[in-house]
Amino acid sequence: MLITNATLVNWTPRQILPNHALLIRDGRIAEIGTTAELTARHPEQDQRDVRGKLVLPANICAHTHFYGAFARGLAIPGEAPRNFPEILKKLWWNLDRALTLEDVRLSALVSLVNAIKHGTTLLIDHHASPNAIDGSLSAIAQAVEQAGVRAVLCYEVSDRNGQEQAQAGIAENVRFLKEVGKHPRIRGAFGLHASMTLSDETLAACVRAIEPFETGFHIHVAEHEADQEDSLKRSGMRVVRRLERAGILGKRTIAAHAVHVDPWEMELLRQSETWVAHQPRSNMNNGVGAMRFDDMLRGGVKVCLGNDGMGNAMFDEWRAAYLLHKVANRDPRAADADSVVRVAVDHNAALAKVFFPDETFGALTEGAAADLIVLEYHPFTPLTEVNLPWHAIFGFESSAITATIAAGEILMWDRQLLTLDEAAIAAEARARAPAVWERFRALATP
Repeated sequence: MLITNATLVNWTPRQILPNHALLIRDGRIAEIGTTAELTARHPEQDQRDVRGKLVLPANICAHTHFYGAFARGLAIPGEAPRNFPEILKKLWWNLDRALTLEDVRLSALVSLVNAIKHGTTLLIDHHASPNAIDGSLSAIAQAVEQAGVRAVLCYEVSDRNGQEQAQAGIAENVRFLKEVGKHPRIRGAFGLHASMTLSDETLAACVRAIEPFETGFHIHVAEHEADQEDSLKRSGMRVVRRLERAGILGKRTIAAHAVHVDPWEMELLRQSETWVAHQPRSNMNNGVGAMRFDDMLRGGVKVCLGNDGMGNAMFDEWRAAYLLHKVANRDPRAADADSVVRVAVDHNAALAKVFFPDETFGALTEGAAADLIVLEYHPFTPLTEVNLPWHAIFGFESSAITATIAAGEILMWDRQLLTLDEAAIAAEARARAPAVWERFRALATP
């Protein structure tokens, strides 16, 4: 496939190349050149003319929750949650228990429709369905296969529902890691909920279980002060130190949130080369605070950008990160656009390479993965390599994405989904939602 008449946008090194073309072969970018050069060299290729639109590397999400799709519009019985621990207990820990395997599959499909429409082609998911554990990751993988995107999947192990379910969560991670192997578009991690719902014994069991696999853990870390309070009470150590002592941290592990960590914990995250996934929209929604974004970057912590299931329009997440830290620090210099882009593009691409080591993401270069988006953007001020991040923050809208390509396959073209039927999936989800909500209300009613 030859994409022609494109304005190629590269983030690192920063480039804007009008009247260019890309040749895609075997899921990768095979050649880059002017449209005139490549059409003359490859006249037999199927050509896709984008008529001057921007072509960029597709977005990556470092932390999400497909299973939360049925929460949209859901009313929580009783008084509204007053803090994050109450949000967990009143909403998420009842919704995840209300899901069947079919609900899990549909939640993933709903989320993947959203991802393709918004140009996000690689998602690192963190799953929970305590009453449908066995086979849940395979149900999600089936949806990922159907959609055509890339994903890293895991099941969150937790002691909150008893030892039997904790062991079942460990077994599901191990089963899926064996099943998925080195699938070209799907990989596995080892999920853990959070320090505050994991005993020392369960952490040790997870460390033993992961040993045969070349992957890392995916865990929530200090999203709220309650996680720190529990860790201090349980072990006399703060969360990051406890996890480090347990053998959880490392260059393949993702620590989601890390909002309430102190400088000593940041240094442990840096030394261990643990990835920290930042979810600004979710942090604002849950009222948990803002992580120390600039301090972590300045100190060399590997900060990435996720969405925590808030929707896969990652350009919205870029903008939220840019704004949140300015108000949190009362400093308009905080989280500058260059830093946000570096985190969202370069760091996310480096994290993706941990799970897909044979691929290069986040760049329009020969040999890189053909994970691309086409963006209809008509700047009314000059668009240059210097001001590109600010155009992205203030001008790029996810709704302006007209095409999404993953591994060289077209998933959406001219805003038409080609691998998923959005109307049919939404209709099926609407038909199942009342039963999910009824089970949720039975579990959540005081």
